[in-house]
Amino acid sequence: MRRLARHLVILGAGGHAKVVADLLTLLPEWHVVGLVSANPADPGFFGLPVLGTDDALPRLRHQGVEAAAIAIGDNAARAELGALAQRHGFTLPSLMHPAAIVSTFARIAEGAVVMAGASVGPDARLGRLVVVNTRAVVEHDCAIGDAAHIAPSAALGGKVDVGALTLVGIGAAVRPGVRIGRGTIVGAGAAVVSDLDDGVVAMGTPARVRTRTGLATVGRP
Repeated sequence: MRRLARHLVILGAGGHAKVVADLLTLLPEWHVVGLVSANPADPGFFGLPVLGTDDALPRLRHQGVEAAAIAIGDNAARAELGALAQRHGFTLPSLMHPAAIVSTFARIAEGAVVMAGASVGPDARLGRLVVVNTRAVVEHDCAIGDAAHIAPSAALGGKVDVGALTLVGIGAAVRPGVRIGRGTIVGAGAAVVSDLDDGVVAMGTPARVRTRTGLATVGRP
């Protein structure tokens, strides 16, 4: 007998939420009941209504919605909303697009999302609420910290270590074995050939530090 789909709410109503909602249409185990947005006047999309702001979460959980997809592009906001959803009793399922290539030996934490065309290699580790976006490559033995974002078409060689809350920008390339610190931003198209500290912005080929982000201590006690 076919198992009934489980109810899930999407937290977010912007462009990233559209991509997550599109992914969920391909996962029959989930039924999306709607969206939660900071702006309750948002019109929604794909026939999904906006059910309210974060204040709606206790009501939705009471109504039997058991899971939440945190569909916010900003890393710090995604981490904060994920913690809020869990405090209200929601689970954070990991979501993998059917067109992604994810090794059986990869370890994917709760709330992580792997988009279409992305590749995650053996013994790679994705932390909580990580986004591996469209056609990004996370090679073998990489470690991606909580709420980090590997943007579309970015490529990480083997054994790259990416800190929590870090953004590796669109089309960036990272040499095998490099460590990128917590709360760092790697610019679009950058080539990272050596380690980067926590909380910096690095751009260019090779990538050079231009300024600081102020994100290195976000979320720390």
